[in-house]
Amino acid sequence: MSKVIIVTGAANSIGRCTCRKLAQAGHTVYVSMRETDGHDEHAVGEAGTEGGVDLRTLEFDVSSEASVNSAIDTIVAENSRLDVVVHNARQVVYGPAEAFTPEQLAELYDTNVLSAQRLNRAALPQLRKQGQGLLIWVSSSSARGGSVPFLGAYASSKAALDALALSYAGELARWGVETTIVVPSALGPGHYIRSGRPHDTVRAEEYADGPTADLSEIALSALAQLSAQDRTPQDVATAIADVVDMPFGQRPLRVHFGPDDDGAAAVDAVAESVRAELLRRIGLEDILKPAFIA
Repeated sequence: MSKVIIVTGAANSIGRCTCRKLAQAGHTVYVSMRETDGHDEHAVGEAGTEGGVDLRTLEFDVSSEASVNSAIDTIVAENSRLDVVVHNARQVVYGPAEAFTPEQLAELYDTNVLSAQRLNRAALPQLRKQGQGLLIWVSSSSARGGSVPFLGAYASSKAALDALALSYAGELARWGVETTIVVPSALGPGHYIRSGRPHDTVRAEEYADGPTADLSEIALSALAQLSAQDRTPQDVATAIADVVDMPFGQRPLRVHFGPDDDGAAAVDAVAESVRAELLRRIGLEDILKPAFIA
């Protein structure tokens, strides 16, 4: 069945591939017009010319509550429903944690965490009213896996997103709203090399010239051998499309990719077992699975 979907982060590679994959699968996909300017407009817009797919742009900004609220109102007005929210807005940064200014971290967390909260607050009243819906959160293995030097700022934002997603999963289960956390590997060195850098270049240089001068080179060189190839955006897009097309009640809480080189999948398996046991002990076992509301 065709679904109405909103995808954030359409400007990044995962977002572009996800929009195309979902639209080609027959779904109605909404993306931010702000993310489809120039080159990205062509990249995302290509899907709209292939086989009559339904890819629509809206003028909205995930950093603005009013803008997000207006976008959701428009989607519901045009379709009388909203089925899936894909949280994919992200900013990747790499460098010594000390060298990131508080303002820079605030901007990072706004993009990687608060944008999802704004969108949820706008979209969830409709999903709860329908008694069925799906939230897909694009996380990162850095949120749970072995800690890599100079990735603390980014990993902390993804860990916050992951914790938020888990809380929502339990709080929305009785409303018939499902949760899937998609976890791409963050080990490929290109993931870091192409990322943003600290604004405090003086502090960053101190780390580059001091006893930590070789940390980055050693880490990236070893990671290149450990995980020789980044997971492709097409892999993530395919996983998201597969989850969307699964029947209600059969969607997994998490989807991991490839070899568990940093141990994120192993940690998640233990954490989910502990979470399930705690919910059973306190009498909330039912929220481990979404309720079907007729």
